[in-house]
Amino acid sequence: MTAAGPLRPVDLAQFPNGEIALVWSDGHESYFPGHYLRCACRCASCIDEMSGRKVLVDERVPPDVRAKSIHPVGNYGISILWSDGHDTGIYTFEKLRELCPCDACRGS
Repeated sequence: MTAAGPLRPVDLAQFPNGEIALVWSDGHESYFPGHYLRCACRCASCIDEMSGRKVLVDERVPPDVRAKSIHPVGNYGISILWSDGHDTGIYTFEKLRELCPCDACRGS
């Protein structure tokens, strides 16, 4: 969160290589490989609702999975229809920022 409020994407782009890019309200840019983001899905099909244990097997997700479409969900996230047919996850803006794979966000 910033002094101006919660961080929000101000721009979103899909690249031909399957990558999804977000530009945040603080100017930070996040680039998500499709497979990485698909495997990070937190829906009830991918995470056991009772235990919180991940049930999605990353190796079963096609390595070339990509977003077919991306839609806003309220003012707090996006949903993605993936090329493997999965479409039940909601990626909140907060979770997307936590998932940013860049060196600065990963603490490297």
